[in-house]
Amino acid sequence: MSKILIGSDHAGFDLKMVLKEYMEKKGMEVLDVGCAESVACDYPDFARRLCKRIQLGDASRGVLICGTGIGMSIAANRFRGIRAALCTTEFHAKMSRAHNDSNVLVLGSRITCAAPALEILRVWLETPFEQGRHLRRIDLIDCEGKS
Repeated sequence: MSKILIGSDHAGFDLKMVLKEYMEKKGMEVLDVGCAESVACDYPDFARRLCKRIQLGDASRGVLICGTGIGMSIAANRFRGIRAALCTTEFHAKMSRAHNDSNVLVLGSRITCAAPALEILRVWLETPFEQGRHLRRIDLIDCEGKS
């Protein structure tokens, strides 16, 4: 994966910049959808920008950050094909990728500080989707109420 999207609201801005620098040092092309500073703004706007760009194929994965991660998770998971996972531990990150094929990592900057957030991101980036029985479950999620 050479391209990744990243976005935050004002509460997640500082952590976003730390994660962005880390990914760029790893040689990734990081596409920043905003916000551009730590001035109060609305998290759904940035979740929408990131998710729409994944849907358009600009990148296959993204990272969203707000204060708790809850708002971004709710907003992102409203978009078809988005599997956003709010992760507070490396184990969450690993399982969200291995079993759920999460394509958006969500972090809460008021919950997870920079050092653990970097480890969560590292695990999330490095963990492949296991497919198998998990693929069937992803298909069940994407069926949107068909029985």
